[in-house]
Amino acid sequence: MHRRQFLLGLAVSGLALKVGAARAETYPFTLSDADWRGRLSSDQYAVLRQEATERPYSSPLNAIKTSGLFHCAGCDNALYSSATKFDSGTGWPSFWAPVAGAIGSRTDYLLVYPRTEVHCARCGGHLGHVFDDGPPPTGKRHCINGVALQFKPGPVT
Repeated sequence: MHRRQFLLGLAVSGLALKVGAARAETYPFTLSDADWRGRLSSDQYAVLRQEATERPYSSPLNAIKTSGLFHCAGCDNALYSSATKFDSGTGWPSFWAPVAGAIGSRTDYLLVYPRTEVHCARCGGHLGHVFDDGPPPTGKRHCINGVALQFKPGPVT
């Protein structure tokens, strides 16, 4: 498949792909590319492993208002508590803080200007970006692809 056909296929599926996504870091949980493809849906693979972005307002996780934890869809690492979730109006699940030690970050220049990209600290899976327009107490908005998450209801400590 030619690159243009692949990108067109992503556009039709509602995903935007960051071309040339590569990671030099190593993580505690690793799999081969073939194993990642077998473990994840095609949309999860595109987001978590290729840094794609899902369409806004496409995630059923936007509507979740119950108590629980949002885990990495790739490795099951607990990433965000429902206690930090808020409706940002952007179309993606948003949180004002992660679970301590759950995420890593780096600067992303995909849109020419610098953004803070966030990824799972356990497997390196791309989650989304962090912006400085969130609510108190942090002022941060973790804008996360819903397809990169799994919600597990339950008490939050």
